[in-house]
Amino acid sequence: MLKSLLLRRDLLQPHLPQLIGLCIRSPIHSKSTISRRTFCSEMNDIIELDAAKRLAAETAVDQYVTEDTKVLGIGSGSTIVFVVQRLAERVWKEGTLPELICVPSSFQARQLILDHNLTLGDLDRNYKIDVYIDGADEVDSSLVLIKGGGGCLMQEKIVASCAKTVVIVADYTKRSLRLGEQWCKGIPIEVAPIAHVPVKHKIEELFGGEAQLRIALKKAGPIVTDNGNFLLDWRFVAKREYDWDEVNKAISMIPGVLETGLFVNMAHKCYFGMANGTLKVQSK
Repeated sequence: MLKSLLLRRDLLQPHLPQLIGLCIRSPIHSKSTISRRTFCSEMNDIIELDAAKRLAAETAVDQYVTEDTKVLGIGSGSTIVFVVQRLAERVWKEGTLPELICVPSSFQARQLILDHNLTLGDLDRNYKIDVYIDGADEVDSSLVLIKGGGGCLMQEKIVASCAKTVVIVADYTKRSLRLGEQWCKGIPIEVAPIAHVPVKHKIEELFGGEAQLRIALKKAGPIVTDNGNFLLDWRFVAKREYDWDEVNKAISMIPGVLETGLFVNMAHKCYFGMANGTLKVQSK
């Protein structure tokens, strides 16, 4: 159970009292002392990260979602859990957002909206979005984002493109001067299944690095996105200077590429929750 809690933050919160007690009661001479101390250290890191995420999420909601906000786009990822929790407080406890419609960018976002009894919208009826709030895997000094670690990049980019304002919320581990400093898993690229091999080789020929098919952990074969496609993770050359706008355009033009995890010139502001409990704000 302990390992699963470390891997799943959504499982951690209900067990916090027991886990904190476990750390406090860890016996000095027990054979399990070292493993428990390691676990407690990792748990403290998770709690610190979640506090940073919550601060960024709640601040963004309170500053950007007002009574004039009619349609809100909801992103994906661990930080978005705190966004939706704060929205639910504003709607149900404070009564300040009675007409808010929430448009999801993924299955996860849709379930969060439904679980918190918020009004669910869709792009068929709500294609003009006032504000879109989402997380990121990495944000550089120019507000270029890497997104798609969770596999929802195409839907996220579609919903974001419909918004007047795009706000990013993240913890301090996602903040970089240049892409690749923090996020080492590569740039996700959603591809048609038939095209994953030629797309892989074309990207490597054009820009170097290595593009790998993302393999599932609990099924045989590759990850399949919400749209029924495959994902390539392109580990670019970290020391090479890239014009990300041009890279994004070039990769997008390769036949079989459906979307990239590069979000260029889309984010207007990013809130970073820091380790010391403060907030850093980055704007264009």
